[in-house]
Amino acid sequence: MSSPSEFILASGSSRRRDLLKQDGWQFRIVVSDVEEHENGVPPEQLVTLNAQLKAKAVAELHPNALVLGSDTTVALGDTILNKPANLDEAREMLRKLSGQTHQVHTAFVIIHKSGGVEELQIISNKVRFKPLAESTINTYLGRVHTLDKAGGYAIQERGDLIIDTYEDPLSNIIGLPIEAVNERLGTLGFDKLFRS
Repeated sequence: MSSPSEFILASGSSRRRDLLKQDGWQFRIVVSDVEEHENGVPPEQLVTLNAQLKAKAVAELHPNALVLGSDTTVALGDTILNKPANLDEAREMLRKLSGQTHQVHTAFVIIHKSGGVEELQIISNKVRFKPLAESTINTYLGRVHTLDKAGGYAIQERGDLIIDTYEDPLSNIIGLPIEAVNERLGTLGFDKLFRS
C-alpha cells in the first residue's frame, strides 16, 4: 500500500479540529461543499451517509491524501435533532431534551483513495439531561453559542447547567470519538506518518 502524502480533515468543525490537534495529529482542513442529509433515515444511517459524503468528496479531489470525514447527530427516540437554525429552535430542542435520555451518534470515515483504504465506524452513547427550568435554558443559551451544534447544546461548554449523566466516550458527544479514531489510524500505521 502506498503512503498518503498528507492528512486532511474533511470538516470545518472547530471541535473536531481541536480534538485531533490535542492528540498530536498533523493535518490540514478541506471543507467539502456537499449537501448533507438532514432527516428521512434512521440516525445511524444519517451520520453514516453524511460522513461518507464529506470524506468521499474530499478524497476525490485529493486521492493521495488520507481523509477523515465525520458527522454527529442527536436522537431523542425517533426524532433527530440536528443543528438549530436559530435561537428559538435551540430553545425548543433544550425543552425537548429536558429530563430525558437521548443518544448521540457519530460516524467517521477514513479514506486513502489511491491506497485502497476506506473504513467506517459508528459510535453511539447516551446522555441524560437534568430537568431544565426556562430560566436555566435562557442562561445556557446566553452563555453558549449552540447554533452550530447538533441538539442545540455543547457538553463541553457549561455542561454543568444541563447534563445529568453521560456515557463515555465524552469525545463522541463533542463530535469525534478520538479514541476510536486513534486506534484505527494507528492500526493502519498512519500514526507514524502524521502524529507527533
